[in-house]
Amino acid sequence: MKGIFWLAVAGAVIAACGIVWYSLRKWNEKQLAEQQRIASFMAATAGPKLVEAAAAPVRVTPVAGDKVLPQKLLFEAAHKAGEAGEPALAIQLYSRLLARYPETAFAAQAHAAVESEKKKLKT
Repeated sequence: MKGIFWLAVAGAVIAACGIVWYSLRKWNEKQLAEQQRIASFMAATAGPKLVEAAAAPVRVTPVAGDKVLPQKLLFEAAHKAGEAGEPALAIQLYSRLLARYPETAFAAQAHAAVESEKKKLKT
């Protein structure tokens, strides 16, 4: 009787591990598909300079302490402000990012985005 109990417990543990593995695999596939949809949308709607800047790999260098997270958050906030139709706010946030972190890994993308937002502001 104890053998059947432990066999059932082992089966339940194996089934739970299988469900977790399957769920994580599907979640990763969905994340990759979402990134591909965003990239194709950007390629279809954005100008070529912005697409090149977005496609460029971001090299994040280790910084003393954990300063990469605030840089990333500031960059994402500026990007979302630009997407929301607020070019002045986006330029301000990109400028703040470059002023606070002049050696940031996001510098090239920020400069390209500022030029793009300036064009939007002029029109």
